[in-house]
Amino acid sequence: MTPPLTTTPASDNTVAPGVDARLTQLVEDFVTRRRVHHVVAAIATGDGKLRWSAACAPAEGPPLSRSPFFIASVTKRFIITLVLQAHERGELDLSAPIADYLPAETIAGLHVLGGVDRTHTITVRHLASHTSGLPDYFEKRRQGPSLYENLRAGRDQAWSFDDVLRIVREQQRPHFVPQNLAATRQKGRYSDTGFQLLIRIVEAVTGRSFADLLAERITTPLGLTRTWLPSHPQSTTDTTALCPLHSGQRQVELPLTIESSKDLVSTTGDLLTFHRALLAGEVFEHARSVEILTERRNRLRNIPILRYGLGTMIFNVGRLMSAGRRPLTLVGHSGVTGTWLFHCPELDLHLTGTVDDTHGQALPFRLMAQMLHSWRSR
Repeated sequence: MTPPLTTTPASDNTVAPGVDARLTQLVEDFVTRRRVHHVVAAIATGDGKLRWSAACAPAEGPPLSRSPFFIASVTKRFIITLVLQAHERGELDLSAPIADYLPAETIAGLHVLGGVDRTHTITVRHLASHTSGLPDYFEKRRQGPSLYENLRAGRDQAWSFDDVLRIVREQQRPHFVPQNLAATRQKGRYSDTGFQLLIRIVEAVTGRSFADLLAERITTPLGLTRTWLPSHPQSTTDTTALCPLHSGQRQVELPLTIESSKDLVSTTGDLLTFHRALLAGEVFEHARSVEILTERRNRLRNIPILRYGLGTMIFNVGRLMSAGRRPLTLVGHSGVTGTWLFHCPELDLHLTGTVDDTHGQALPFRLMAQMLHSWRSR
Protein backbone atom coordinates (compact mmCIF):
# COMPACT_ATOMS: atom_id res chain seq x y z
CA MET A 1 0.00 0.00 0.00
CA THR A 2 1.35 3.41 -0.98
CA PRO A 3 1.85 5.63 2.09
CA PRO A 4 0.00 8.98 2.15
CA LEU A 5 1.95 11.92 0.75
CA THR A 6 2.58 15.38 2.10
CA THR A 7 3.72 18.32 -0.03
CA THR A 8 5.66 20.94 1.91
CA PRO A 9 5.95 24.29 0.11
CA ALA A 10 8.75 26.76 0.68
CA SER A 11 7.85 29.69 2.90
CA ASP A 12 8.87 32.30 0.31
CA ASN A 13 6.85 31.09 -2.70
CA THR A 14 5.44 34.01 -4.69
CA VAL A 15 3.39 32.42 -7.49
CA ALA A 16 -0.35 32.89 -7.85
CA PRO A 17 -2.61 30.37 -6.04
CA GLY A 18 -3.61 28.73 -9.31
CA VAL A 19 -0.01 28.07 -10.32
CA ASP A 20 0.78 26.79 -6.84
CA ALA A 21 -2.16 24.38 -6.97
CA ARG A 22 -1.20 23.03 -10.40
CA LEU A 23 2.46 22.54 -9.50
CA THR A 24 1.57 20.91 -6.19
CA GLN A 25 -0.80 18.49 -7.88
CA LEU A 26 1.81 17.81 -10.54
CA VAL A 27 4.55 16.70 -8.13
CA GLU A 28 2.10 14.60 -6.10
CA ASP A 29 0.87 12.84 -9.23
CA PHE A 30 4.45 12.39 -10.40
CA VAL A 31 5.52 10.67 -7.16
CA THR A 32 2.52 8.37 -7.35
CA ARG A 33 2.73 7.49 -11.05
CA ARG A 34 6.49 7.12 -11.25
CA ARG A 35 6.68 5.25 -7.94
CA VAL A 36 9.54 7.33 -6.59
CA HIS A 37 9.91 8.00 -2.91
CA HIS A 38 9.93 11.80 -3.18
CA VAL A 39 10.39 14.85 -5.39
CA VAL A 40 12.06 18.12 -4.47
CA ALA A 41 11.45 20.75 -7.16
CA ALA A 42 11.85 24.47 -7.72
CA ILE A 43 11.08 26.86 -10.56
CA ALA A 44 11.77 30.60 -10.73
CA THR A 45 11.94 33.46 -13.17
CA GLY A 46 15.32 34.84 -14.13
CA ASP A 47 14.87 37.88 -11.89
CA GLY A 48 13.68 35.71 -8.99
CA LYS A 49 10.47 37.65 -8.49
CA LEU A 50 8.23 34.68 -9.24
CA ARG A 51 9.28 31.43 -7.64
CA TRP A 52 7.86 28.16 -6.40
CA SER A 53 9.53 25.35 -4.50
CA ALA A 54 8.18 22.34 -2.67
CA ALA A 55 8.93 18.77 -1.64
CA CYS A 56 6.50 15.89 -1.93
CA ALA A 57 7.30 12.87 0.25
CA PRO A 58 5.60 10.26 2.46
CA ALA A 59 3.74 11.91 5.31
CA GLU A 60 5.48 9.90 8.04
CA GLY A 61 8.95 11.11 7.03
CA PRO A 62 10.72 14.41 7.72
CA PRO A 63 9.91 17.40 5.48
CA LEU A 64 12.46 17.70 2.67
CA SER A 65 11.75 21.14 1.23
CA ARG A 66 14.95 22.67 2.69
CA SER A 67 17.09 19.54 2.68
CA PRO A 68 20.36 19.45 0.76
CA PHE A 69 20.77 16.63 -1.73
CA PHE A 70 23.44 14.86 -3.76
CA ILE A 71 23.41 16.68 -7.12
CA ALA A 72 25.37 14.04 -9.12
CA SER A 73 26.43 15.28 -12.59
CA VAL A 74 24.83 18.68 -12.13
CA THR A 75 28.31 19.19 -10.63
CA LYS A 76 29.62 19.43 -14.19
CA ARG A 77 28.15 22.96 -14.30
CA PHE A 78 30.50 23.86 -11.44
CA ILE A 79 33.48 22.07 -13.01
CA ILE A 80 33.08 23.83 -16.36
CA THR A 81 32.81 27.14 -14.48
CA LEU A 82 36.20 26.50 -12.87
CA VAL A 83 37.65 25.47 -16.25
CA LEU A 84 36.45 28.66 -17.96
CA GLN A 85 37.61 30.81 -15.07
CA ALA A 86 41.06 29.24 -15.36
CA HIS A 87 40.97 29.84 -19.12
CA GLU A 88 40.16 33.52 -18.54
CA ARG A 89 43.04 33.88 -16.09
CA GLY A 90 45.53 32.32 -18.49
CA GLU A 91 46.02 29.31 -16.22
CA LEU A 92 44.99 26.94 -19.00
CA ASP A 93 44.07 27.04 -22.68
CA LEU A 94 40.96 25.21 -23.86
CA SER A 95 42.72 24.31 -27.11
CA ALA A 96 45.84 22.95 -25.45
CA PRO A 97 46.53 19.19 -25.24
CA ILE A 98 45.88 17.72 -21.83
CA ALA A 99 49.50 16.49 -21.95
CA ASP A 100 50.49 20.12 -21.27
CA TYR A 101 48.91 19.91 -17.82
CA LEU A 102 49.03 16.30 -16.65
CA PRO A 103 52.08 14.03 -16.22
CA ALA A 104 52.83 11.69 -19.10
CA GLU A 105 52.58 8.65 -16.84
CA THR A 106 49.08 9.72 -15.74
CA ILE A 107 47.54 9.87 -19.19
CA ALA A 108 49.62 7.48 -21.30
CA GLY A 109 47.53 4.75 -22.92
CA LEU A 110 44.14 6.21 -22.05
CA HIS A 111 43.06 6.45 -25.68
CA VAL A 112 44.38 3.50 -27.69
CA LEU A 113 42.31 2.64 -30.75
CA GLY A 114 43.49 0.38 -33.58
CA GLY A 115 46.83 0.03 -31.84
CA VAL A 116 47.46 3.78 -31.93
CA ASP A 117 47.68 5.86 -28.74
CA ARG A 118 45.97 9.19 -29.50
CA THR A 119 45.89 10.46 -25.92
CA HIS A 120 48.36 13.22 -26.80
CA THR A 121 45.87 14.71 -29.30
CA ILE A 122 43.10 15.16 -26.70
CA THR A 123 42.58 18.79 -25.69
CA VAL A 124 40.85 20.39 -22.72
CA ARG A 125 37.97 21.33 -25.03
CA HIS A 126 37.60 17.68 -26.11
CA LEU A 127 37.07 16.67 -22.48
CA ALA A 128 34.60 19.46 -21.75
CA SER A 129 32.51 18.72 -24.86
CA HIS A 130 32.59 14.89 -24.68
CA THR A 131 34.27 14.71 -28.10
CA SER A 132 37.47 12.90 -27.05
CA GLY A 133 36.09 9.41 -27.63
CA LEU A 134 37.24 8.33 -24.17
CA PRO A 135 35.00 5.70 -22.58
CA ASP A 136 32.97 6.48 -19.46
CA TYR A 137 34.54 4.72 -16.49
CA PHE A 138 31.07 4.49 -14.94
CA GLU A 139 29.75 2.32 -17.78
CA LYS A 140 30.20 -1.22 -19.11
CA ARG A 141 33.56 -2.90 -18.65
CA ARG A 142 35.04 -6.19 -19.83
CA GLN A 143 34.79 -7.92 -16.46
CA GLY A 144 32.42 -7.50 -13.53
CA PRO A 145 29.55 -5.10 -12.96
CA SER A 146 30.02 -1.47 -13.88
CA LEU A 147 29.83 1.34 -11.35
CA TYR A 148 26.53 2.30 -12.94
CA GLU A 149 25.13 -1.19 -12.38
CA ASN A 150 26.28 -1.11 -8.77
CA LEU A 151 24.63 2.28 -8.30
CA ARG A 152 21.30 1.08 -9.68
CA ALA A 153 21.44 -1.97 -7.43
CA GLY A 154 22.23 0.13 -4.38
CA ARG A 155 25.67 -1.43 -3.87
CA ASP A 156 28.10 1.04 -2.33
CA GLN A 157 31.66 1.16 -3.62
CA ALA A 158 34.69 3.39 -3.23
CA TRP A 159 37.21 4.21 -5.96
CA SER A 160 40.10 6.57 -6.58
CA PHE A 161 41.31 8.60 -9.54
CA ASP A 162 43.91 5.88 -10.17
CA ASP A 163 41.06 3.36 -10.31
CA VAL A 164 39.37 5.49 -12.97
CA LEU A 165 42.53 5.42 -15.10
CA ARG A 166 42.94 1.67 -14.60
CA ILE A 167 39.33 0.95 -15.64
CA VAL A 168 39.70 3.03 -18.80
CA ARG A 169 43.01 1.43 -19.76
CA GLU A 170 42.32 -2.19 -18.86
CA GLN A 171 38.57 -2.70 -18.96
CA GLN A 172 37.29 -0.41 -21.72
CA ARG A 173 38.16 0.89 -25.17
CA PRO A 174 37.68 4.29 -26.87
CA HIS A 175 34.54 4.85 -28.97
CA PHE A 176 36.10 7.02 -31.69
CA VAL A 177 39.18 9.13 -32.38
CA PRO A 178 39.41 12.60 -30.81
CA GLN A 179 37.29 14.75 -33.08
CA ASN A 180 38.31 17.51 -35.45
CA LEU A 181 37.03 20.53 -33.53
CA ALA A 182 37.34 22.75 -36.58
CA ALA A 183 34.50 20.82 -38.24
CA THR A 184 30.90 22.03 -38.02
CA ARG A 185 29.79 18.91 -36.14
CA GLN A 186 31.63 16.25 -34.18
CA LYS A 187 30.82 12.87 -32.72
CA GLY A 188 29.91 13.20 -29.07
CA ARG A 189 29.61 10.55 -26.38
CA TYR A 190 28.99 11.34 -22.72
CA SER A 191 31.98 10.38 -20.57
CA ASP A 192 32.46 11.02 -16.87
CA THR A 193 36.12 10.16 -17.42
CA GLY A 194 36.70 13.48 -19.15
CA PHE A 195 35.42 15.50 -16.22
CA GLN A 196 37.51 13.55 -13.71
CA LEU A 197 40.49 14.58 -15.84
CA LEU A 198 39.27 18.20 -15.92
CA ILE A 199 39.22 18.28 -12.13
CA ARG A 200 42.84 17.11 -12.08
CA ILE A 201 43.79 19.69 -14.71
CA VAL A 202 42.35 22.69 -12.83
CA GLU A 203 44.02 21.42 -9.65
CA ALA A 204 47.34 21.10 -11.48
CA VAL A 205 47.32 24.52 -13.13
CA THR A 206 46.19 26.40 -10.01
CA GLY A 207 48.00 24.43 -7.32
CA ARG A 208 44.72 24.33 -5.41
CA SER A 209 42.46 21.42 -4.49
CA PHE A 210 39.05 21.01 -6.09
CA ALA A 211 37.38 21.78 -2.75
CA ASP A 212 39.43 24.96 -2.28
CA LEU A 213 38.75 26.14 -5.83
CA LEU A 214 35.01 25.64 -5.39
CA ALA A 215 35.07 27.66 -2.18
CA GLU A 216 37.36 30.43 -3.41
CA ARG A 217 35.90 30.96 -6.89
CA ILE A 218 32.25 29.94 -6.68
CA THR A 219 30.55 29.13 -3.40
CA THR A 220 32.01 31.87 -1.18
CA PRO A 221 31.68 34.73 -3.73
CA LEU A 222 28.07 33.72 -4.46
CA GLY A 223 27.15 33.05 -0.83
CA LEU A 224 26.33 29.39 -1.46
CA THR A 225 26.45 28.37 2.19
CA ARG A 226 24.70 25.04 1.62
CA THR A 227 26.81 23.66 -1.22
CA TRP A 228 29.81 21.47 -0.53
CA LEU A 229 31.95 18.53 -1.60
CA PRO A 230 31.04 15.45 0.51
CA SER A 231 34.70 14.69 1.18
CA HIS A 232 34.99 18.19 2.68
CA PRO A 233 31.85 18.69 4.80
CA GLN A 234 31.04 22.20 5.92
CA SER A 235 31.47 23.52 9.42
CA THR A 236 27.95 24.74 10.00
CA THR A 237 25.23 24.84 12.61
CA ASP A 238 22.74 23.61 10.01
CA THR A 239 21.96 20.02 10.96
CA THR A 240 19.38 19.36 8.24
CA ALA A 241 19.86 15.80 7.02
CA LEU A 242 20.51 15.03 3.37
CA CYS A 243 17.61 13.87 1.23
CA PRO A 244 17.87 10.06 1.27
CA LEU A 245 18.70 8.17 -1.90
CA HIS A 246 16.27 5.45 -2.97
CA SER A 247 15.94 2.65 -5.46
CA GLY A 248 12.19 2.92 -5.99
CA GLN A 249 10.74 2.76 -2.49
CA ARG A 250 13.85 1.11 -0.99
CA GLN A 251 16.27 3.46 0.73
CA VAL A 252 19.94 2.90 -0.12
CA GLU A 253 23.04 4.14 1.66
CA LEU A 254 25.86 5.04 -0.74
CA PRO A 255 28.35 7.24 1.14
CA LEU A 256 31.42 5.74 -0.56
CA THR A 257 29.93 6.20 -4.04
CA ILE A 258 28.93 9.76 -3.31
CA GLU A 259 32.37 10.73 -2.00
CA SER A 260 34.29 8.93 -4.76
CA SER A 261 32.27 10.59 -7.54
CA LYS A 262 33.64 14.08 -6.68
CA ASP A 263 30.08 15.39 -7.07
CA LEU A 264 28.54 18.01 -4.81
CA VAL A 265 25.74 18.33 -2.30
CA SER A 266 23.52 21.40 -2.60
CA THR A 267 19.98 22.77 -2.27
CA THR A 268 17.44 24.10 -4.74
CA GLY A 269 18.01 27.62 -3.40
CA ASP A 270 21.79 27.51 -3.84
CA LEU A 271 21.51 25.91 -7.28
CA LEU A 272 19.14 28.61 -8.52
CA THR A 273 21.47 31.31 -7.20
CA PHE A 274 24.45 29.68 -8.89
CA HIS A 275 22.71 29.18 -12.23
CA ARG A 276 21.46 32.75 -12.42
CA ALA A 277 24.97 34.01 -11.70
CA LEU A 278 26.51 31.61 -14.22
CA LEU A 279 24.24 32.57 -17.11
CA ALA A 280 24.43 36.27 -16.23
CA GLY A 281 28.22 36.04 -16.45
CA GLU A 282 28.71 37.08 -12.84
CA VAL A 283 31.24 34.31 -12.21
CA PHE A 284 33.36 35.34 -15.20
CA GLU A 285 35.50 38.29 -16.16
CA HIS A 286 34.30 38.37 -19.78
CA ALA A 287 30.80 38.03 -21.25
CA ARG A 288 32.20 35.81 -24.02
CA SER A 289 32.83 33.05 -21.48
CA VAL A 290 29.08 32.41 -21.09
CA GLU A 291 28.80 31.92 -24.85
CA ILE A 292 31.49 29.24 -24.77
CA LEU A 293 29.12 27.00 -22.78
CA THR A 294 26.98 26.46 -25.88
CA GLU A 295 29.50 27.05 -28.67
CA ARG A 296 28.94 23.39 -29.63
CA ARG A 297 25.70 21.44 -29.83
CA ASN A 298 26.69 17.89 -30.74
CA ARG A 299 24.19 15.07 -30.34
CA LEU A 300 25.34 12.55 -27.76
CA ARG A 301 25.53 9.06 -29.22
CA ASN A 302 24.72 7.35 -25.92
CA ILE A 303 21.98 9.86 -24.94
CA PRO A 304 20.55 10.85 -28.34
CA ILE A 305 17.78 13.07 -26.92
CA LEU A 306 20.51 15.46 -25.75
CA ARG A 307 22.95 17.77 -27.46
CA TYR A 308 26.06 18.89 -25.60
CA GLY A 309 28.10 22.07 -25.45
CA LEU A 310 30.84 22.48 -22.85
CA GLY A 311 29.61 21.16 -19.51
CA THR A 312 26.14 21.91 -20.87
CA MET A 313 23.21 19.74 -21.93
CA ILE A 314 20.69 21.11 -24.43
CA PHE A 315 17.27 19.45 -24.46
CA ASN A 316 14.42 20.34 -26.81
CA VAL A 317 10.94 20.08 -25.31
CA GLY A 318 8.97 19.30 -28.46
CA ARG A 319 5.29 19.86 -29.15
CA LEU A 320 4.38 16.40 -27.89
CA MET A 321 5.93 17.03 -24.48
CA SER A 322 4.66 20.63 -24.57
CA ALA A 323 1.05 19.48 -24.97
CA GLY A 324 0.84 20.93 -28.49
CA ARG A 325 2.26 24.35 -27.63
CA ARG A 326 5.38 25.82 -29.21
CA PRO A 327 8.59 23.90 -28.48
CA LEU A 328 10.92 25.10 -25.75
CA THR A 329 14.61 24.64 -24.99
CA LEU A 330 16.25 23.60 -21.73
CA VAL A 331 19.93 24.40 -21.17
CA GLY A 332 21.80 23.06 -18.16
CA HIS A 333 22.59 19.63 -16.76
CA SER A 334 21.02 16.56 -15.18
CA GLY A 335 22.41 13.78 -12.99
CA VAL A 336 22.17 10.02 -12.77
CA THR A 337 20.11 10.05 -9.56
CA GLY A 338 17.40 12.18 -11.14
CA THR A 339 18.78 15.63 -10.42
CA TRP A 340 18.40 18.64 -12.70
CA LEU A 341 19.41 22.28 -13.14
CA PHE A 342 18.21 23.92 -16.35
CA HIS A 343 17.25 27.27 -17.82
CA CYS A 344 14.47 27.75 -20.37
CA PRO A 345 15.57 30.81 -22.41
CA GLU A 346 12.21 31.28 -24.17
CA LEU A 347 10.43 31.78 -20.83
CA ASP A 348 13.47 32.90 -18.79
CA LEU A 349 12.78 30.22 -16.21
CA HIS A 350 15.22 28.26 -14.08
CA LEU A 351 14.27 24.76 -12.91
CA THR A 352 16.05 22.53 -10.42
CA GLY A 353 15.40 19.60 -8.13
CA THR A 354 15.82 15.89 -7.55
CA VAL A 355 13.99 12.59 -7.29
CA ASP A 356 16.98 11.01 -5.48
CA ASP A 357 16.49 7.67 -7.22
CA THR A 358 19.19 5.39 -8.60
CA HIS A 359 16.85 4.58 -11.51
CA GLY A 360 15.80 8.20 -12.00
CA GLN A 361 18.12 9.36 -14.76
CA ALA A 362 15.37 10.05 -17.35
CA LEU A 363 12.70 11.35 -14.98
CA PRO A 364 13.78 15.03 -14.76
CA PHE A 365 13.01 15.66 -18.43
CA ARG A 366 9.44 14.42 -18.11
CA LEU A 367 8.86 16.42 -14.94
CA MET A 368 10.39 19.64 -16.28
CA ALA A 369 8.23 19.47 -19.42
CA GLN A 370 5.14 19.14 -17.25
CA MET A 371 6.25 21.97 -14.96
CA LEU A 372 6.74 24.27 -17.95
CA HIS A 373 3.28 23.39 -19.22
CA SER A 374 1.74 24.14 -15.80
CA TRP A 375 3.63 27.45 -15.64
CA ARG A 376 2.51 28.53 -19.12
CA SER A 377 -1.11 27.77 -18.23
CA ARG A 378 -1.18 30.43 -15.54
